[in-house]
Amino acid sequence: MEVCRKKVEGFFDTHFHDRDGRFDQLFEAMHYSLLAGGKRIRPVLLMAAGEAAQSEEGRDPLLEEAMTRVAAAIEMIHTYSLIHDDLPAMDNDDLRRGKPTNHKVFGEATAILAGDALLTEAFSVIASIQGVDAKILLEITRDIAEASGGRGMAGGQALDLQSEKKKISPAELETLHRHKTGCLIEVSVTSGAKLAGANPSRLASIQKYGEAIGLAFQVADDILDVEGGTEELGKTAGSDARKDKATYPSLLGMEKSKKMASELMQASLEALKTFDHHADLLREIARYIVIRRK
Repeated sequence: MEVCRKKVEGFFDTHFHDRDGRFDQLFEAMHYSLLAGGKRIRPVLLMAAGEAAQSEEGRDPLLEEAMTRVAAAIEMIHTYSLIHDDLPAMDNDDLRRGKPTNHKVFGEATAILAGDALLTEAFSVIASIQGVDAKILLEITRDIAEASGGRGMAGGQALDLQSEKKKISPAELETLHRHKTGCLIEVSVTSGAKLAGANPSRLASIQKYGEAIGLAFQVADDILDVEGGTEELGKTAGSDARKDKATYPSLLGMEKSKKMASELMQASLEALKTFDHHADLLREIARYIVIRRK
């Protein structure tokens, strides 16, 4: 996992600088959140899915570069969503990844622009890829746009805001989280598989893995919000309860929530049963997501 993280962070270090100095503050704000740490789960999942789907002959350097760029683009979109989610108009959080949130350092206006810039620059990063079939690249671009838009991550955040201080059913909570969290995780694995040339059967299996692990990630997150500490999590612990948000522990109880996370992990592993050792990193990530402490 560390190798994948370093590739993406190396890309950020190399490519995100204001070349003529006119936009220093904006780029500093973008850099601040991009390089504030984090698990890099989505980029790692993309590269792991590409590894699982690869042929025995391996991949060429152009494809490796394409993987890194799409992985970086998805992390940029994820980071934009965190910057905006933390704003006073949304979740109003002061701490992210153990540091003050973007708007606390740069102000709300610059934080909004930093998020906007990260989202739009992400598609520029993908459009600049060379050496990949244009049809595949177009399909991946569409997938990522849909996963992050009004019927995906942004739609999930809208449902989250609408559900505050309301009683919702477990089915409604699942719909919310499959959009807010799951869509971007699922598109990470399908993008990696498509770049690597996965056949329809393998792509379907990897998509099932992504669906299961995307929801497992959020169930585990809900559990950690109750059981974890602020220093350990790098964000304010117990914030969901204080905002009267529906969570899996609040709806199902802790024991059933942990059982659900474990069952989703098993479902993700079952989806990979026909894959060989090339899928071992995907298996490792599935286990990590459920047992992690931050």
